[in-house]
Amino acid sequence: MDLKARLVAEAEAVGFDLCRICRPDSVPQVPAGLGGFLEAGYHGQMGWLAERVHWRSDPAALWPEARSVIMLGESYTPEHDPTDVHGMADRGAISVYAQNKDYHDLVKKRLKRLARWLIAETGDATQVKVFVDTAPVPEKPLGQAAGLGWQGKHTNLVSRDLGSWFFIGSVFTTVELETDPAEIDHCGSCRSCLDACPTGAFPAPNQIDARRCISYLTIEHHGPVDEELRPMLGNRIYGCDDCLAACPWNKFAVEAREVRYHARDELVAPPLAELAALDDAAFRAKFSGSPIKRIGRNRFVRNVLYAMGNSGIGRYVPQVEALAMDTDETVADAARWALRRLKDAAA
Repeated sequence: MDLKARLVAEAEAVGFDLCRICRPDSVPQVPAGLGGFLEAGYHGQMGWLAERVHWRSDPAALWPEARSVIMLGESYTPEHDPTDVHGMADRGAISVYAQNKDYHDLVKKRLKRLARWLIAETGDATQVKVFVDTAPVPEKPLGQAAGLGWQGKHTNLVSRDLGSWFFIGSVFTTVELETDPAEIDHCGSCRSCLDACPTGAFPAPNQIDARRCISYLTIEHHGPVDEELRPMLGNRIYGCDDCLAACPWNKFAVEAREVRYHARDELVAPPLAELAALDDAAFRAKFSGSPIKRIGRNRFVRNVLYAMGNSGIGRYVPQVEALAMDTDETVADAARWALRRLKDAAA
């Protein structure tokens, strides 16, 4: 068995579902696409996207010594329909990927195991770098160039083997490996993901305006959310899966092998009243080891209050009134808005 075949087998052994290879310079389209995204202001408050643009645009510039990029995919397909919770006004909707352990930690450990194996197979002169959503690496274009999948109209990777539910990571290496053919677009005339977006965050197919994306608004955006958008959040309190869940290619999705991606029961449809009651210590304890922890209690409770305001449930009024006195002004603002919504709904 040659090195590439052994690499693919080892990738599966450490827990990955897909393993494909491309060259660092195989994404020449990225500079124009990234430049247009930034020029339009679609990145919102994510100022870091405008930093180190030369690296983000050209993986070969990030590490000139690299000869191959090993792209890996790992399924996190949910066992339940993540849109069911949208019909439960007293419950919060948390993105599937955040319903258990932080994928960054789990994927990175697998990447490091695979990288160590490659060094053992090829010699100490081999150099490697591993990345999972934490460096200026255009992972989705590289994923398409390597053949993991294609960037769908929602801009996320779609795989014929895994649908839309998979994490991606990469191992850059100085070893020259045989590459795989790039994947082509298989979306055709389908626009299910575009039509599913509650806020109209797609100005056109294959373009996303993060400033209207619920995942961005509930996770990356600090401070108050535009009042025009708050009703559109519904009960989504951390992220949004609507465009992913709508993809017809999910019929080919495979169950997540990693049990730590399986949803914690208490995070599938958590009661809003319980979440709104969290102070900082309780928030940190509840979401220890979860990606939710990084946004902090104040931003999270802000999101919960928007959902309470959208619920139309009158019994929330006393709890929301108390939060209108919160020491964090963004939380207090969200509570005042929710009060107005609840009182209007009762009128």
